[in-house]
Amino acid sequence: MKISIEGLSKIYPNGNRAINDINLEINEGMFGLLGPNGAGKSSLMRILVTLMKPSSGKVTIDGLDLVKNRKEIRKMLGYLPQDFRFFSKLKTYEFLDYAARLSGIKNRKIRAEQVDRMLEEVGLFEARDRQANRLSGGMKRRLGIAQALINSPRVIIVDEPTTGLDPEERIRFRNLLSTISTNDVTIILSTHIVGDISSTCTSMALLNKGKLAYTGSPDDIVSQANGKVWLIKATESEYMEINEKYPVISTVPTPEGWEIQVVADQINGYYGHNIDPNLEHAYVYFMENQLNQWSAV
Repeated sequence: MKISIEGLSKIYPNGNRAINDINLEINEGMFGLLGPNGAGKSSLMRILVTLMKPSSGKVTIDGLDLVKNRKEIRKMLGYLPQDFRFFSKLKTYEFLDYAARLSGIKNRKIRAEQVDRMLEEVGLFEARDRQANRLSGGMKRRLGIAQALINSPRVIIVDEPTTGLDPEERIRFRNLLSTISTNDVTIILSTHIVGDISSTCTSMALLNKGKLAYTGSPDDIVSQANGKVWLIKATESEYMEINEKYPVISTVPTPEGWEIQVVADQINGYYGHNIDPNLEHAYVYFMENQLNQWSAV
């Protein structure tokens, strides 16, 4: 299963260019799409699930053209949107049964078996008779992924799935996606939360202002930040200066002042040393460099 994106752009009627000439290939496994809010991630997701047509460019999924073969492509897709909603009067199993019918599972017995299996997989079987609107935030997201998986799709697209979840539910949700990604499917995880990518994805792309800023592995982008992450021991008077000069990742107060993590090529005039970068450091460093390059063009 391969998704090929060639010269893809989306321009809204108000002139906003949400996606700008993207070229990208996505293969089986977990693929992370990272970028700040407004980067164009949701617009790209809506195009990929056939809810919106591109202004130009071409997308093929397993060799099928996204525009010409919409019906065939929809049969192989599962989608969890950022604003996932359901009918509040339905019980959990009733909602999932409804989703199964919409996905084309007509046989009642097969549908019931599939619903129970999915509820077990996402840890909601004990809550099957509870009204869906009374589930916790994390349980609602798990119900969302269950409806996305109910027709055994080959491509699963999830848009900002962990936003608003507590740390325990976020980890549980990421582990669930990782388990699913071992079953010869392609999962596209769109998020602005760096931790969602670093813990689950073997390949990724970074979007910024509608443009593709990076594509490759998380390890590769982290390696580009080697020697660019600093731990500075700063006095109280230096603290505000550093905040003005450099992108700051974290600050920790100490009896002598502050320990500040920054990303920068050099920290002229301050006392500090390099530390090993992680994906969050690399993301900030890469985005800062891209912004500087684009503004210079």
